[in-house]
Amino acid sequence: MRRLAAALAGLLVVGGVAVALSLEPARADSHDLEPGSIERGARLYQAGCATCHGDSGEGVDGWPPIVNAGEASADFQLRTGRMPYAQERGQQAQRKPPAYGEQEIRDLVAFVASLGDGPAIPEVTLDPALLSPGQRLFASNCAPCHGASGNGGALGGGAIAWPLTDAPPLIVAEAMITGPGQMPIFDWPQEDLNATVTYVEYLRSAPSPGGFSIGGIGPVPEGLVAWFVGMAALAAVVYLVGREWDRTGDGG
Repeated sequence: MRRLAAALAGLLVVGGVAVALSLEPARADSHDLEPGSIERGARLYQAGCATCHGDSGEGVDGWPPIVNAGEASADFQLRTGRMPYAQERGQQAQRKPPAYGEQEIRDLVAFVASLGDGPAIPEVTLDPALLSPGQRLFASNCAPCHGASGNGGALGGGAIAWPLTDAPPLIVAEAMITGPGQMPIFDWPQEDLNATVTYVEYLRSAPSPGGFSIGGIGPVPEGLVAWFVGMAALAAVVYLVGREWDRTGDGG
């Protein structure tokens, strides 16, 4: 039985890695859609973006300019729902469902890219051979904010490092090269970018052979939960033993 259990555990680990590193396209298959149109994007921009960012992306009344935002930044902000902005000024943009459809996003991205120079939408490749260097890069550059397991955390001042557990590879790569919010820009070689994205994709479905991880938020909070559960169980045992003792005493 022990050998069977060990074999099954090994299969689960290997299966988890295989699922996490399946080389799927970073973007959904959408052959029926057209390339982004600057003309259509301009109309969408004037209707939904120009009030804050200005007619030509120069920024209005303290809102940030996007003249050199580039394709990658526009694509990231629109796909994660951070734009259009829905918070009070000065607050961190919140992640939410996209306000635009796929074709509209392509058109808006094309228009924003036409406003100046900026990073293009990156090409990312998931490569299992890069998992180990990706882990090292993630641990030294990303984990301090996003956590060792990519579950995010508070940064102070109302800022949040969002969980990466539901971030597809393209979104991770776009965030790395554009630095949204408090995140720095990572001007790395393509191989390092691929390695980090590969490791983040692995974290999205990494197995938990040690048991239930309560979301993988770390050994300290998980140990604290275990302590509280243990103390609650001990209190329940003491209570039940005490009741039994009282009944025995009354009967005597």
